[in-house]
Amino acid sequence: MSITLADLAQKLGGVLEGDGRIALRGVAALKDAVAGEVAFLANPRYAAQVADTRASAVIVPRDWSGTCPAALIRADNPDKAFMMAAVMMKPPVPPPPPGVHPTAVLAADVQLGQGVSIGPHCVLEAGVRIGDRTAVMAGGYLGHGTRVGRDCRVYPHVSMREGTIVGDRCIVHGGVVIGSDGFGYYPEQGAWQKIPQVGIVEIGDDVELGANVAIDRARFGKTAIGNGVKIDNLVQIAHNVRVGDHTAMAAQVGISGSTTVGRHVQLGGQVGVTGHITIGDESIVLAQSGVSKNTPPRSVLFGTPAIPADKARRSHAHIMRLPALKERVADLQRRIEAIERTLEEDGK
Repeated sequence: MSITLADLAQKLGGVLEGDGRIALRGVAALKDAVAGEVAFLANPRYAAQVADTRASAVIVPRDWSGTCPAALIRADNPDKAFMMAAVMMKPPVPPPPPGVHPTAVLAADVQLGQGVSIGPHCVLEAGVRIGDRTAVMAGGYLGHGTRVGRDCRVYPHVSMREGTIVGDRCIVHGGVVIGSDGFGYYPEQGAWQKIPQVGIVEIGDDVELGANVAIDRARFGKTAIGNGVKIDNLVQIAHNVRVGDHTAMAAQVGISGSTTVGRHVQLGGQVGVTGHITIGDESIVLAQSGVSKNTPPRSVLFGTPAIPADKARRSHAHIMRLPALKERVADLQRRIEAIERTLEEDGK
C-alpha cells in the first residue's frame, strides 16, 4: 500500500515538515530505511542515526532539534505514530475464514460460537466451548472442558490441557502450552513420587502469550493470569502462581510455584523468581535479576539476589574498583615493609 507523506501526517495527527507529495510504501529502522520508507526516532540513543538515514521521512518528537536529510513528521508519541504508520501501510493478515476444517477432530458436545474458525488437524475434546469469532489455527489441542472466550487468536501448535479457561480478546502464539502438570514430587525410598496436579489455569481478558510460553496447572485451585497481562517468548510460570492485571514479562522469565506477582509489575529478560513470595504492585525487576524474598510495592530491583537497584549499582561500581584497590593495598604493603626494614636497621 502507498500513501503520500501529507496524508500520513494528517492521519497521525502530526506536523509535516517537507514535501507532502512524497509517496511512502513501507516502514523501516533508521539505519535500514531507503527511499519510499518512513523511519522514527523515539529513543535518544539513536539520534545520531537521523542525520545519516536514507528514509524519505522520519517521525520525531515535536521538540526535536537535530539535523535530518529527510522530511519530518513531528508527533507527540513517535513510537505510537510509527506503529500506526506500519499498520496503515501493511495491514495485518486477516483472520482465517469461519468454519471447521475437514481434518479437525471435534467431540460431539463441543460448543462453537458464531464466526469461529477451527484449522487443520485441530483436536477439541469433550466439553470444549469457544466464543464468537475466535480462531484456533492448525494443530491446536484443547483438552476436556477447556473454555476460550470471544475474539481470540490461537496460533498453530498451541496446547491447552483439560480445564483451561481463557478470557476474551487473547492472543496465544505458536508453541504455547497451558495447563501442563506442575513440577511437584516428593522423595520416598530414594525415588521421586509424583504429586497429583489437579488444579487448572485461568487466564483473563486481553492477555498475550508469546511463543513457547509454558504455564503449569495448579496442584489444587488455580494458576491465575490477570487481565491485560503481556508475556514474551519462552517464559515459564509454575503451578499456583498468580499474576496481577497488566503485568508484563520479557523473554525467559521463570517464576517458581505459589508466588504472587502484583499488578502493573515489569519483569525484565531472564528474571528468576523463587517460590512462595510476593512481588508488590508496580514493581520493576531489571534483567537477569533473581528475586528471593517478598518485595514491597513500587520496588525497583536489580542483581542476584535482587536488591534495590540504586544500591546494586553502587555495589557493582565498588566491585569494578577492586583491581585498582588491590594494587593500592599491595603498594601500601610494600611501603610498610620498607619502613619496617628501615626502623630495624636504625635500631641496630
